[in-house]
Amino acid sequence: MGVALFLAGVLLAAAAIAVSIALHEIGHLVPAKFFGVRVTQYMVGFGRTVASRRRGETEYGLKAVPLGGYISMVGMYPPARSGVPARAASTGVFQQLAAEARGAAAVQIGPGDEHRVFYRLPVWKRVVIMLGGPLMNLLLGTLCVAVLLTGFGTPTPTTTVAWVAECVVPAERQAAGQDECAPGDPRAPAHEAGLRPGDVVTAVDGAAVASWDELTGRIRDRAGERIPVVVERDGRSVRTGLTPVLSSRPVLDDRGAAVTGEDGSPRYEKVGFIGISPTTESVRQPVTEVPAAVLDGLGRIAGVVLHLPQRIYEVAEAAFGEGPRDPDGPISVVGIGRISGEIAAHEEIVLRDKAASLVGLVGSVNLALFVFNLLPLLPLDGGHVAGALWEALRRGTSRLLGRPDPGPFDPARLLPVTYAVAVLMIGMSALLIYADIVKPVQLF
Repeated sequence: MGVALFLAGVLLAAAAIAVSIALHEIGHLVPAKFFGVRVTQYMVGFGRTVASRRRGETEYGLKAVPLGGYISMVGMYPPARSGVPARAASTGVFQQLAAEARGAAAVQIGPGDEHRVFYRLPVWKRVVIMLGGPLMNLLLGTLCVAVLLTGFGTPTPTTTVAWVAECVVPAERQAAGQDECAPGDPRAPAHEAGLRPGDVVTAVDGAAVASWDELTGRIRDRAGERIPVVVERDGRSVRTGLTPVLSSRPVLDDRGAAVTGEDGSPRYEKVGFIGISPTTESVRQPVTEVPAAVLDGLGRIAGVVLHLPQRIYEVAEAAFGEGPRDPDGPISVVGIGRISGEIAAHEEIVLRDKAASLVGLVGSVNLALFVFNLLPLLPLDGGHVAGALWEALRRGTSRLLGRPDPGPFDPARLLPVTYAVAVLMIGMSALLIYADIVKPVQLF
């Protein structure tokens, strides 16, 4: 049963990613056709074609390697400009690459296609086409976040005690996996006060508390002070008292997530601590919370992307060393499938929470695709957008200065950079897949 559920989770994640890729390409396809560009292929995947069907002038199909997708538009590379002198022989290989790319693009242009080529479109139309894919991912990610927040709700800590610590273990030791009490660790105030799992904290220091934030807010700044506490246990009120201990705890943001420094490591602060953890319950959020949640997710993903070389190095260290994987670091499609499978097979997670986890995972993937594809590097969508904007700047400047039109942006001249980026992306993907096999992110 566990294996079947694991495989079901993997297949669901794979299907969700495939749909996300397919819709990303539709985000390019629809505006391209609307603006009159001839689209010869719409493909999900790379490599050998598994199945395809032609409708009108476009071939729609699936390929063997489901790690992306593309649409093929005629005229992606403009012809070489006449009168432009050739470069030195040292760059002959690069010139040959560009010439071959232009030649292959020219073969696709048939009679009547002269005004249906991509490079002849106004800059704003090209930008709309290239942004269509990432914006589709943003829309899907936002939809998933909306379903998660307003439909399933978010796990919210309550004032009901889930667990009581026996001693106070500093957060730095806990982060290193050292949870056991050591000689010299002070006894946990909550344990000494007689608190038990299932107790509901109703008042702290004579004032009623209705949320976990209220409870912790009245304790964090009271280290060393005796505080009266009232809990509800088995339908009756129990009065006790405790003295918070000054201990190192993670710095949390407004959403309860750990705040990290520039190097990605968590930040800590000394606060009052009593040694209890709360139970959580799913609380549905209003739709007005969706934009803030999406922006928060985009910000976190952008932070990972901006430090991608460092994060990839850390993954390599974990994969080939003894250290654990960072659960907030980059993962591959294999890792996504594995996480989905582990959640689906976990016996202590109810079906509702499994479904919520899958929706959240798909939302995170789509937000990540949105951010990553905006990088101004070819062959990513952001590279084509940057090229179109650079063309607009050059042509506008030339008009102002009375100079000849410099012509359209020619991505063929940047093919060496494109190939280099593609090789790096393939290498990064291979490393992440290897790491997700030999040293996967541990959820449980």
